[in-house]
Amino acid sequence: MLEYSLDKTFAALADPARRAIVERLTQGPATVSELARPLPMSLPAAMLHLKVLEEAGLVTSAKVGRVRTCQVNPAMLSQAEHWVADRRAMWARNLDRLGAFLNAAKAEDET
Repeated sequence: MLEYSLDKTFAALADPARRAIVERLTQGPATVSELARPLPMSLPAAMLHLKVLEEAGLVTSAKVGRVRTCQVNPAMLSQAEHWVADRRAMWARNLDRLGAFLNAAKAEDET
């Protein structure tokens, strides 16, 4: 299940408009109108982007009267962050081992 949710998370974050929305929401909740205002698109287009973010679990929203307020879901962002951190740690270990191997090979050639 984690891989599927990560697929949806990264697919949702692949779009610059959606990343801008998430970035704004990391500062706190905002209405749909507030989120759409700085984007170079219509309100209905911004709402479609919000729908993708909600389906990926990155954003939640609640409607009170005629106003829909959105907020970021930190748990989903945290899952993506942990996945990236795990890969970064793996590559750091691999590069450290490669460096040690190259240093050993260089020292052997010098002798």
